[in-house]
Amino acid sequence: MPPALPVLKGRDAVQIFMALGWQVVRQNGSHIIMVKPGGTVTLSIPDHKEVAKGTLRSLIRAAGLTTAEFLQAAQIF
Repeated sequence: MPPALPVLKGRDAVQIFMALGWQVVRQNGSHIIMVKPGGTVTLSIPDHKEVAKGTLRSLIRAAGLTTAEFLQAAQIF
């Protein structure tokens, strides 16, 4: 069973992805768009008070990370 994900604000998730090398390129409405230099994948992170756990898990998977890698980066904050 994968490790449990914490309840995060959208801005907190953005900070964690930034620590992992992702960059904010723009904000479109209530979604923050991030890219990784040299990559073709974009992440659309909702700027909400609480990001749904399924959405967060999908973003982690799209970023090519494991849940454990994401949680390890989240411990920095």
